[in-house]
Amino acid sequence: MTAIPQHIAIIMDGNGRWAKKRLLPRVAGHHAGVEAARQVVKNCAKRNIKVLSLFAFSSENWRRPAQEVGYLMELFLDGLEREVSLMHENNIQLRFIGDRSRLSERLIKKIIEVEALTKSNAGMVLLIAVDYGGQWDIYQAVRQLAKAVEAGELSSDVITTEIVASRLAFSDLPNPDLFIRTSGEYRISNFMLWQLAYAELYFTQTLWPDFDEQELDQALADYAARERRFGARVEN
Repeated sequence: MTAIPQHIAIIMDGNGRWAKKRLLPRVAGHHAGVEAARQVVKNCAKRNIKVLSLFAFSSENWRRPAQEVGYLMELFLDGLEREVSLMHENNIQLRFIGDRSRLSERLIKKIIEVEALTKSNAGMVLLIAVDYGGQWDIYQAVRQLAKAVEAGELSSDVITTEIVASRLAFSDLPNPDLFIRTSGEYRISNFMLWQLAYAELYFTQTLWPDFDEQELDQALADYAARERRFGARVEN
């Protein structure tokens, strides 16, 4: 049987360059990127992927021009309002990871509604990372543990990697098996630093709006051809 990853994590990169190549405004690239995200959700669900994580907005993306950030947030909110019913009908559970303190009240309210609506769905889990960073994730886990030690609820002597992992985002789900980044960049850009420790990394020159079903299958075929050792040595 061909190996299928349980969890795919994707950095959806290249919307701006896609638009520039076509002499279009950046917003056109972001619109095309939303459609590509819609298709990858459908295609991963069809292939029985258990968890799909999409890096929608990083902690560092706040450094972009305010107008672009505002547009991205509105596009994200609009996408949630339009897509949640279809996701729910297809038994997809939506979860959101990241620091919500800088998000608008409207967006936070919608995120809470969407998570509550789809909480009991038993199909694919769609993790959307918004204002997320791998360093932030580890920091908030360590801070939780420090508070527990200060309160006398936990001894520092018993803290293990498993306990740290239990305080990270989506600790109840499997870590990514396959990481995909589009647009020819060879970085993980502060995405799931802890959880990607043993993921297979796949980089493609394809810009995100052009990442279609065939591109997904190429990534899955590449993954299936790899020998996963998790640090162990395989005897011949």
